[in-house]
Amino acid sequence: MKFLSEENPDHQRTFEIINEGLSKKAVVVVVACCTVNYDGRARSKLGAGDRMVMIKSDGSFMVHQNINLEPVNWQPPKSNCSAVLKDGNIILEGSRRSPPERLQVVIHKTYVASYYNGKDNKDLELTGYEENMREMIFKTPDIIEEGFRPSTKEYPTSTGFIDVLGKDKNGNVVVLELKSRRAGINAVKQLKRYLDDFSDHKEFVRGILVAPSVTDDAAELLEGFKLEFKPLDPPREFGADKNLTLDFFSKTQDTKT
Repeated sequence: MKFLSEENPDHQRTFEIINEGLSKKAVVVVVACCTVNYDGRARSKLGAGDRMVMIKSDGSFMVHQNINLEPVNWQPPKSNCSAVLKDGNIILEGSRRSPPERLQVVIHKTYVASYYNGKDNKDLELTGYEENMREMIFKTPDIIEEGFRPSTKEYPTSTGFIDVLGKDKNGNVVVLELKSRRAGINAVKQLKRYLDDFSDHKEFVRGILVAPSVTDDAAELLEGFKLEFKPLDPPREFGADKNLTLDFFSKTQDTKT
């Protein structure tokens, strides 16, 4: 069976549905009144309440309340998940050894017990980000200005990584700071810090903030620092770079300021 859902099952039936889903490596979803306890790097306790409990086929174990985007408690993929009947309650547990931690959900009453075993092996394609802008600039550098020649991506400095480093038609070094959305004063300050790293450079160095738009205070700061602004929207077409996935962007966000 690929999909199963039952409303208001008793404990025995809930237990059977959960274990059937786990044995099939399906996604198990239970809506129930439950208490939640966590013991590991810290400790937490959540009193009885109506929540959605989800166990995914990769071992991810999450407890969601009816507010907020993030789960209130969770265990990552590759957790060891199990269910037992004990003292008139169903106990769901997700644990791992390194680091040693355990998330325990005690189900008091079940409203919905379900599982589904779907097939989905597609990566999420993303577009409209700084990486897309960078690729677009390297493919068509004249969108910055005539004669611009990009040379380096993610050029390291003491304060971070320059998005694009290149030269203009006159041979001047050009530093590009890319933003896929409306840029504020923090983006201007970051660009200024990059240029400060070139303070002993013999050649004139230009700094250009590239974004769809800038805030008023960012525009004033650009003028004060004698920096430039180039309005540019990120590409919105899919398929420009099949290697850009959600996993790629989560990694790049961890390394960029």
